[in-house]
Amino acid sequence: MPAFFVGVSYAGMRRGRGIMPDLHEPPLGQISTGDERRSSQANPWLATRTRTGREYDAPYEARAAAGMDIHGEANLIETLLHTHIHQPKVPYRVLDAGCGTGRMAIELARRGVDIVGVDLDEVMLTQARAKAPRLDWRLGDLSTINIGQQFDIVVLAGNVMIYLTPGTEAATLENMVRHLKPGGLLVAAFELPPPAWSTITLESYDRLAVTVGLTIAARWSTWQQAPWHTNDTYAVSVHKK
Repeated sequence: MPAFFVGVSYAGMRRGRGIMPDLHEPPLGQISTGDERRSSQANPWLATRTRTGREYDAPYEARAAAGMDIHGEANLIETLLHTHIHQPKVPYRVLDAGCGTGRMAIELARRGVDIVGVDLDEVMLTQARAKAPRLDWRLGDLSTINIGQQFDIVVLAGNVMIYLTPGTEAATLENMVRHLKPGGLLVAAFELPPPAWSTITLESYDRLAVTVGLTIAARWSTWQQAPWHTNDTYAVSVHKK
């Protein structure tokens, strides 16, 4: 177990009470972007999304206006960067894989992180670009996209894994690992049990992670690092390359 995770919570420990997950942006589906109609039919997110990017952002904006912290994901990623990624020069580099409207990416960029956001949903990316036109936003398929860079952390937040087009999970993880620097972290968070269209469980996710060369480093039940328990309905998993 890596030293930087000493004292945090792992599987089998008592569940944290009264702390809800801070959900991330909508996910990136996994099929060819060359045929929009086929994409929307095959990918569960594209097939079921009914809100515009502005409508998706509205609840988060309301929470922020009420004084709530809406940046649980960015807080944890920043912590992991400073406690694990021993980089002599800043900025750190993070890939927001399934960035949606860019809430986490924009906040990390504000904190000095070099960020790239990727999503399959042009509607969500339009909102992200409107909010932060100078950031690097890319329309693409996580299972095949080649960013041409490697990152300290790759983040698959906001249920990305369970909204992938079924059957593309292994290819997606393999491609994300190719974008990780040696010793980098892959952070994924999703609800449990999976919806009807997905077969991803924590057990199957961990098996896929092993096959692409990752090892489990930490797991929590919220982005605020509440202890993980096997009966929890949300998991934030950290794997190391």
